[in-house]
Amino acid sequence: MVMGVPCAQGALAQETPATAAAVQAGPERGFVPSDLFRLQGVTDPQISPDGKQVIYVRQAADIMTDRAVPSLWLVDVASGKQRPLVAGKGAHFAPRWSPDGARLAYISSNGEGVPQLHVLWLEGAADVAVTGLPDSPGSLAWSPDGSQIAYATRVPGEGLSLGSVPSGKPEGAQWADPLEVIDKVTYRSDGAGYVKPGTAHVFVVPATGGAPRQLTCGNYADEGGLAWSADSKRIFFTGNRKANWDVKPSDREIYAVDVASGAVRAMTSRFGPDARPLVSPDGERIAYFGFDDALHSYTNTELYVMNADGSAKRSLTAGHDLSIDDAIWVGNSTLYVLYDDKGVRKVGKVGLDGSLKVLVEGLTQGGHFDRPYTGGSFSVSKGGRIAYTANGTDRPADLWVSDGGGKGERLTDLNGSWIDHKAMAPVRRLAVTAPDGRPVDAWLVTPPGLPAGEKVPLILEIHGGPMAAYSGTFSTDDQLYAAHGYAVLYTNPRGSTSYGEEFARLIDRNYPGPDYDDLMAAVDAAIADGVADPDNLFVTGGSGGGVLTAWIVGKTDRFKAAASQKPVIDWGSFTLTSDGAPVYHDHWFDKPVWEEPMVYWQRSPLSLVGNVTTPTLVVVGAEDYRTPVSESEQYYTALKIRGVPTALVKVPGASHGGIAARPSQSAAKASAILDWFDRYRTDTRSVQIPMPDAE
Repeated sequence: MVMGVPCAQGALAQETPATAAAVQAGPERGFVPSDLFRLQGVTDPQISPDGKQVIYVRQAADIMTDRAVPSLWLVDVASGKQRPLVAGKGAHFAPRWSPDGARLAYISSNGEGVPQLHVLWLEGAADVAVTGLPDSPGSLAWSPDGSQIAYATRVPGEGLSLGSVPSGKPEGAQWADPLEVIDKVTYRSDGAGYVKPGTAHVFVVPATGGAPRQLTCGNYADEGGLAWSADSKRIFFTGNRKANWDVKPSDREIYAVDVASGAVRAMTSRFGPDARPLVSPDGERIAYFGFDDALHSYTNTELYVMNADGSAKRSLTAGHDLSIDDAIWVGNSTLYVLYDDKGVRKVGKVGLDGSLKVLVEGLTQGGHFDRPYTGGSFSVSKGGRIAYTANGTDRPADLWVSDGGGKGERLTDLNGSWIDHKAMAPVRRLAVTAPDGRPVDAWLVTPPGLPAGEKVPLILEIHGGPMAAYSGTFSTDDQLYAAHGYAVLYTNPRGSTSYGEEFARLIDRNYPGPDYDDLMAAVDAAIADGVADPDNLFVTGGSGGGVLTAWIVGKTDRFKAAASQKPVIDWGSFTLTSDGAPVYHDHWFDKPVWEEPMVYWQRSPLSLVGNVTTPTLVVVGAEDYRTPVSESEQYYTALKIRGVPTALVKVPGASHGGIAARPSQSAAKASAILDWFDRYRTDTRSVQIPMPDAE
């Protein structure tokens, strides 16, 4: 049976070639923009110490506020029964079990003010807010005896003051706001806005409530990543307490602070980002993450271990060409680790001898699912039971558990009640070989019900980073594009992570560059596959993908239209205006722009704007401080001056990382891109969505 347009799709819906097929009464079977409000996902699963229960953060969209609203849910592992634990007004997240499993620390806004640290007694459900801070606390860590909780938060400071306003202000006069004086190299942060004076420090607070006590101080960045010593006398943390910490922010160390005296001692000292200490249960060893920084644009993050006194440092994962994202001690001689391997997220077991065994694979994200990035999280009980997030390509992640052998067991099905009745776009791998013979991972998303052998317009969708990776996982953008009648091609070209350090470094000091050839080879493979209409090719991507989109249309006219999202257009201006400015000039280039301006220019898409004939949309968040709005604006203006068809789309209030955070804006952004492409596609095919088989 063929289903056509829905009874009602709401204000976000529009009739398109994809939905103007046979009209028939009944619900919409394809994935439509309003479905973004129905999606729910599991994030941050925290298994109890005894492995019998899991608390997870449920991400759901509130259609009235147009925002993701996190709540805490408790699942019984044996029965699979679940119930809301903290689900009232506000946002509730970052759950952490007490050592005895009787209490829960978490962060909650309660619907008003700054989110604060709460403690919940599971028996009796008594709940106490134990902080009242000007900024939200982070990096929660229970003391081993359960009596205290450590956290990190910003301590307000005094910024530089210059001059003064004139005297004699009349009573009731309305003068202008005072001057803003900025004296930090990183003065704004994407998603957080302009940085307030002050620095982060480490605190402890009684778990039953009481006055917090500040343990560290000074003009240093004591970031967090907190872990207690086994005797509860010291707290290990990540920080940068060097004189040039604001200019070299990535040169972090592991420090220890004495809880009684506040004395701070550095545990590591090399040049590089040592971070996130993890203390073994017996307190004898500290695991941590880091690498020797040789100023490359990408280096694998290794898992290290040292004795509790800082001696005998060594890498446990140097023998594996992998980057480790997270780790948890299971006993005193094993750590369970999280990592990506060839576009697949896995949990493995690492021994103190460096051995690695895969335990679980196929983890996926339960939040931020506009594009199909690798993702997912896990936790482990004392006995080694793993709670993790996973699902396929047709929905966000659910909660799973595994004892480390074979297939895990799914405990939730947050979207099945409605998504099982949708015709979701299938996703399959596509074999691609680069011009130099290297294999390149790629995936092809096709419109639901596409007859075999039929060609459709193709969207090449490029990931950001560029040191990141896509996976065979759920994506709202891809589902919306496919439901609209487009095939979607996404790839992991050279420079992508999870394929080894050498593969990621193939674009070191050469980006954009040979990754262009990988992308064109992928398009050719999609055409050869028989799905892609070679006369209706389109290209888009965000951040690093926006860079490559602008680069591509400066190199070829094979695409009918393009949409460059939140791009870097001029590396010279970008490296001096981005919130990551202290890193780019020495990790992505050899020298700052004033010393080698032509090197920056030759890698800038703006240098190719004279070649562009492809109609190109430019999209950016209005509060993007990572690839600042000025990058998109200058590209738009250059295209306008040249007479190339273009338009500039700004997403109000959106940061770089939050451009798709609000469901209506995520849907509207995808709709704008589709509208732009529809203006230039030359086929007339309509997609007809089949009804799923009756159960």
